[in-house]
Amino acid sequence: MPFTSLVARLPFPSAAVQRAVGIAAVLAQALIGVTGSIVRVTGSGLGCPTWPQCVAGSLVPKHDSGIDALNQWIEFGNRLLTGVVILVAAVAVVTAWRVQIDHPGRKRLVKLAWTMPGGVVLQAVVGGLTVLAKLEWWTVAIHFLATTPLVWLAVLLLRAFREGDEPARSLVPGRSVLVALAVVMWLVLAAGTTVTGAGPHSGDINTHRLAVSVETLAQVHGGLLVLYLLLLAVFGLQLLRAGAPKSLWQRYTVVWVVAVAQGGLGSLQYALGVPEAMVSFHVLGAMAVIIATASLWTGSRDRGPAISLAPASRELAAA
Repeated sequence: MPFTSLVARLPFPSAAVQRAVGIAAVLAQALIGVTGSIVRVTGSGLGCPTWPQCVAGSLVPKHDSGIDALNQWIEFGNRLLTGVVILVAAVAVVTAWRVQIDHPGRKRLVKLAWTMPGGVVLQAVVGGLTVLAKLEWWTVAIHFLATTPLVWLAVLLLRAFREGDEPARSLVPGRSVLVALAVVMWLVLAAGTTVTGAGPHSGDINTHRLAVSVETLAQVHGGLLVLYLLLLAVFGLQLLRAGAPKSLWQRYTVVWVVAVAQGGLGSLQYALGVPEAMVSFHVLGAMAVIIATASLWTGSRDRGPAISLAPASRELAAA
């Protein structure tokens, strides 16, 4: 294939480069979710009321369109950031592809890398439909929730660069509690979008809101977080019984710190009447919870040592 021959001419990515690309993928996927919240709380969701154009007849903001210029540029800036995320995703694919050329067995790594650009394109389409639907609360919820598995997959990609391809061997007896923890985490996130859907920050003053009491939805959201923490405590007991390694305990501790901080931030946000700035910090906290939980997930199993941190020729020469 012509593309394969072109990629093969690139220098083999060092371990540091592979790690940097993985980290960049995680940060890019998380950042787009945070900037989306900034669009919403500033009322800029319809700053660009059409898609893929910004305003009718123009791909970029037009100051004579009757829409506030700042709102236009906030929304347009978020769209431009999508281009940066796609660029990072493309670099991830090329990096993984170059690794596979020297190490043909690394098919899982390449598949994970391809979820980055594929997911971003899908997310862009969902974002366009959200604009065309005039920011109906449920479309905004789907737009946010579509980002969350991409953040999770980016963490798996980062880990894949630094591990082997052997069948996953669990470091704890059974992973049912960890699976339940991940499921409940997404339920917490989904419940959070309903609170947002009924809350004051709609992205545009004319957007319909979810006609349910914010207090009721916040209680459901908080209850699910309590369930998440209870499952996390049970998983800690499993780690204790299994004599888990120090590295796994470190990941586990990070999850506790991030989750408790996120819960405290959410409670403070609610008590203060949901100020705009705290909404974006809460979304940032949600991304941190996803990253920490995914890191715990990847750290709880072993796929053997990394085999692709150096070109195959070096490995053969050392054999």
